[in-house]
Amino acid sequence: MNKPIRQLATVVVIMFVALMAATTGIQFFQADSLNADSRNVRTLYREFGTNRGPIIVSGQSIASSKSVDDPYKFQRVYSSDIYSNVTGYFSVTHNAMTGIEKAMNSVLGGSDSSLFQQRINQLLTGQEAEGGAVELTLDATVQQAAVTAMDGKEGAVVALDPTTGAILAQVSLPTYDANSIATHDADAANTAWEELSADSEQPLADKAVAGDQYAPGSTFKMLTASAMLENNSELTPDTLIDAPTSWTLPESNHTIFNPGKAACGDGSGKATLKQAFIQSCNTAFAIGGVSVGADAMIEQAKKFGFGDTITTPLAVTASRFPEPASDAALAMDSFGQQDIMVTPMQMAMIAAAIAHDGTLMKPYLVKQTLTSDLKPVDVTEPTVYSTPISEKTAEYLKEMMVADVKEGTGWRAAIDGIEVAGKTGTAEIGDNGERNSWFVAFAPADDPQIVVAVLVQNDSVTGDGGSTAAPIAKQIIEAKLGK
Repeated sequence: MNKPIRQLATVVVIMFVALMAATTGIQFFQADSLNADSRNVRTLYREFGTNRGPIIVSGQSIASSKSVDDPYKFQRVYSSDIYSNVTGYFSVTHNAMTGIEKAMNSVLGGSDSSLFQQRINQLLTGQEAEGGAVELTLDATVQQAAVTAMDGKEGAVVALDPTTGAILAQVSLPTYDANSIATHDADAANTAWEELSADSEQPLADKAVAGDQYAPGSTFKMLTASAMLENNSELTPDTLIDAPTSWTLPESNHTIFNPGKAACGDGSGKATLKQAFIQSCNTAFAIGGVSVGADAMIEQAKKFGFGDTITTPLAVTASRFPEPASDAALAMDSFGQQDIMVTPMQMAMIAAAIAHDGTLMKPYLVKQTLTSDLKPVDVTEPTVYSTPISEKTAEYLKEMMVADVKEGTGWRAAIDGIEVAGKTGTAEIGDNGERNSWFVAFAPADDPQIVVAVLVQNDSVTGDGGSTAAPIAKQIIEAKLGK
């Protein structure tokens, strides 16, 4: 072989080696980044052009895919806006997905490893690729009852089965129409997203588990009472405790009062723990929290889930109980008015532990995943999250919560023939007298089937947990129990 041919052959070999190296780099080392690149149209068509599986509630599809005549071939359709905070949206215009659409994307899109056999069958039979289905724990009757009972009010509702942790309702209001963002009309989708994002009432945020957090007001007295009982073996609902009409905070000139500046109990400065609880006396729980101490109070909160970001599989923002700056701050924290910030899910979890004899089950939203022909693939097994209180403490708290509905501030949640346990709460949120109204409850008290946490935001100056939120919880419980 002469020299020019050898040189040419060498150049060709080098070119082949370079081509092989470049191809290997693209296919193996750059594949992930290229697939994730928003400019990769092929990836967009593959991801957003899939016949995604349905999201199912109470046997009915609340999200499904329909055929359309465009390059993506399928468009996501949502049956009702009462589920939008849970389903989220699947948007080709924004190359984005939220809610269950995002959290369970691998199943809905058909790429999950659990659906391997389905993909093989579709390949061998020449069937069009389809995603799997996701069935949620939501109860359609309870979800609708929560929306109806809220009657257009801003806020959120969470309902749980305390024995399993299954989420029966997860409502965030105001809601939005997920179809307005899922549409393949780019101009319409962009306009809808911009308007919803600019809305001061935050319809795109799931207020039940994420978005902003809220001062719990007197519903936090459930936790303070838990800490008091857990840290004093001699304390019972009938024990007399300090409960003055007013109390000056430690190392402070600030004086706190009970709601309406009312006397607690008979006005003697002493009341039973149960009386202080059903009358929602601020002074008794401020004194009680300071007596327990910051470390024990924070530890009790952690046992209920404060500080943890759990997934249902939707992310639940961690509720906050920061180290109090002083005993005065701790006193305010102890009746839910200082630095404590929670989600409605967190308050439902506290009540669920009380309802379930001191055992807190991990909340979950996915009942099971299924193949495209609705054969079960993976069924969620209930799991214990923690045991924050003893069975004895849970029994005492249950007794006090029942009394609160029978003869205390929660009387508007009473249901004939059913013993309801509950706790009211009202948190001041501004200088104009507006407040967030709360009610947390479970029923029947002797065999709890549902826990409900209701938050009404920006309630009127005359509204409170007892008058505004308690009747809402009552309607939701009645819907679940068939009353």
